[in-house]
Amino acid sequence: MRRLEFASLQVRDLKASTEFYTQKLGFELSEMNNPEATIFKFNKGEASFAIRTPIGSIENQELGNGVSVWFAIDEKIEDLKIRLQQNGVTILGDIMQTPFGKALHIKDLDGYKLTFLEQTNS
Repeated sequence: MRRLEFASLQVRDLKASTEFYTQKLGFELSEMNNPEATIFKFNKGEASFAIRTPIGSIENQELGNGVSVWFAIDEKIEDLKIRLQQNGVTILGDIMQTPFGKALHIKDLDGYKLTFLEQTNS
């Protein structure tokens, strides 16, 4: 395998999760339409991430356990943290230094851990 081409997370309530990702996190919707998914713009307009209705039964399942998805950001991580706090997003711990840059972890409505990364300039 050379690279991850696309990722989607199964969510319990597509409408509520779409509102969370767009209104609280600031993700931008793609023009691609799929009644079973919400597709977001990344990588200069190319879609690489989506949330979707379940493919199988997720009843009584812990969705986010063991899953972490990382997103590179263009803004300062400290500014992002303030904005997310103002939007009522659950932040998991403090900003941390990683070998890749500064990272901030948050939790979405289904318990998925999202990491936002301000990359170190190489």
